[in-house]
Amino acid sequence: MKRYIPFIFIGTVLFVAGGDKIFPGAVGEASTQARTTVNNFFVGLFPTWEPKTKPYERTEKELENIEKSK
Repeated sequence: MKRYIPFIFIGTVLFVAGGDKIFPGAVGEASTQARTTVNNFFVGLFPTWEPKTKPYERTEKELENIEKSK
């Protein structure tokens, strides 16, 4: 059984990657749905990052002060 695991893994990856282009009907739709689910899973692993501070705020304030002083 252990020797079949790489073939099963490769087959699964190929099915998810391009099954909708090869298989018609419900099997192709299942491939599309599986790919969408896998994509959403990996995108969900990395939350959107927003900086806690505004890194350019000090520079923008200084530029405004310089423009006002002219």
